[in-house]
Amino acid sequence: MEELVESILDYVRADYTDYAIMINGEWGSGKTHFWNNKVRNKIESLRLNGKKYTTIYMSLYGISNLEEISKKIFIETTQLMDKNMKKYMESHEKTAIPEYAKTGLDMAHFFGVTQNSDKIDYTNFFSTDDKVLCFDDLERANVDVIDILGYINNFVEHDHIKTIIICNEKELATKLKSSNLEMKTFIATYLLDKEGNLLKADKPMVEKISEKIEYVFDKANDYERIKEKLIGETFEYAPKFNYIINGILMRYENNEDLIRFLRENTNLITNTFIKSGTRNLRILKHALNDFKKVYENVNKFYPNTNLRVLQTMLIFTIAVSFEIKAGKITKDKFININTNEEYKSILVSSRVLMDNRQFYIKEFDNNYYFNFKSDYRFFKFIEIYVRTRIFDMKSFKNDMEMIIKTIDTEKLPGYKRLLTEEYWKISDDQFPNIIEEVIKNVKKGELKLIEIVKLFGYYSYFSRRGLIEYNIEEIKEIFIKGMDKAAKNSEFCDNIDEELSRIGIDIGDEMEEVLQYFHELNNKLEEKMHREKAEEIFKNIPMKMEIFYDKFTTECMDTAILNHYDPYQMFQRVTCASNEDIVMIKEMLINRAKKQKEKLKPELEFFIRLKEVLDDYCKGKEISIKIVMIKEFANDLAEIINVYKEA
Repeated sequence: MEELVESILDYVRADYTDYAIMINGEWGSGKTHFWNNKVRNKIESLRLNGKKYTTIYMSLYGISNLEEISKKIFIETTQLMDKNMKKYMESHEKTAIPEYAKTGLDMAHFFGVTQNSDKIDYTNFFSTDDKVLCFDDLERANVDVIDILGYINNFVEHDHIKTIIICNEKELATKLKSSNLEMKTFIATYLLDKEGNLLKADKPMVEKISEKIEYVFDKANDYERIKEKLIGETFEYAPKFNYIINGILMRYENNEDLIRFLRENTNLITNTFIKSGTRNLRILKHALNDFKKVYENVNKFYPNTNLRVLQTMLIFTIAVSFEIKAGKITKDKFININTNEEYKSILVSSRVLMDNRQFYIKEFDNNYYFNFKSDYRFFKFIEIYVRTRIFDMKSFKNDMEMIIKTIDTEKLPGYKRLLTEEYWKISDDQFPNIIEEVIKNVKKGELKLIEIVKLFGYYSYFSRRGLIEYNIEEIKEIFIKGMDKAAKNSEFCDNIDEELSRIGIDIGDEMEEVLQYFHELNNKLEEKMHREKAEEIFKNIPMKMEIFYDKFTTECMDTAILNHYDPYQMFQRVTCASNEDIVMIKEMLINRAKKQKEKLKPELEFFIRLKEVLDDYCKGKEISIKIVMIKEFANDLAEIINVYKEA
């Protein structure tokens, strides 16, 4: 930075210049801070040819016309002529007039109000060789950039005033291309149509319109031409962030615990900032401010929190802030991850990536946690806070209670350690105990069926690598017997591929037999689940029809469930229902079959059997409205049967 400051001072010291210089840098990188704290004071301390230099700073943010710039210059210069104001500023160690005060001064001059009777010293207006103008936020003005540069060129070319322009040229280029885009598109389309080229199939219409816009409204070239005329040198602002970050931390000096923690972890802050791939110090300031709230709540409610957890929270807060606020991702990347365990499950998934979200999470973790070991790396309450600006106390307490239970990995069940962290992170001393602990869990059937299958993948891998004494056949026998016991209390797994993709090692051929047996057990669990669901839903006929209609339409319209239900029980319930309900049930079943015939085809045998039972029931019965309704119900079942047969 000292080299850059010296280069700027060389420009100011030069006897004669007819050009301005530009300081280019990304938004939030500290360019304005650099001007205020490193450059301005150095310029104002210069003494050349008996003259002391004066800096006049103007932010162009929100400027809507050139007259506003003139007003700003007038106010900045008149403060030097007003003795009372100058005296006040010196006594209060003020170096610049606040924007709020400038508004008041502007109105005072408008109404002819003066603060003393001194006559204006016109030499201040005509003296230009001791002034340095600084125009900041060029890309944020609401005036055409070309017009602003032409306005500034008057000072530079004609008055030879030293002028410094601070901007973000990358954003400036985007602004030049995107300004008045609707109007440009309309005119370009009109011109192409007049030329007879709009509907020609020689190239895509979007491409033709884009080329026409560039040809007619080539502001970028205009900018380059005036920049070449106006700007003599462009300096890239690439700050040394260690120095700047230390300055940012000074705002927390009044909080002794927090500032001590932050200063002790300055390297973590700096490294995370660098890994973000941006130079946006503004986002870092916001992130550290968010962490302040996190830190204070953790210390207040959970004062004995592990230091490593606090350090990880710091990294995570900064990382998520940059990922979201720098526009690198959409806000929903983390929404569906609710726990650290889910986060880690994605990280140890298999070689086949399920989706873009999984790929992104791995990249996120590899980037920000590289060379930083921590078992707990995802905090839902922080993610919610950064994303929504709401500090959710319920989520905060859930996370913290889970941390208390799981951060001590020695207290974490062995099977969870194998499924949620890389096995090679387990120490050699702990590994044998974990192996035996999991074997006991499997033998007793204490784990979920899908967990046993995934663990078998690990154990077969360990056996192939000679990490355990069990051979493949021994392991297979233990796990298959364990699956039999686990199936009695397990639930149906409907996302098998996703679960198996989270096995973080290579799966061997021996997995096929276990998987086949798992599918058999899982299919039985599915049958059991559908049978129980069907019994729960159909028991509402005929006494609780509203509940039946609600549950059936929300849970069974695209799921083959009737093939797991007894046709005779269905017959008993339907025949006890009212005539109106018999008609409604029939119509609902027919519409359902037509809409989802492929999915519901397994129900074919159920409807064949139900029709037989209904037909037998109606034989020899005296004609009544009820019997007619039941006969029509049975006859219309033939339509459902035909739909399924044709599927």
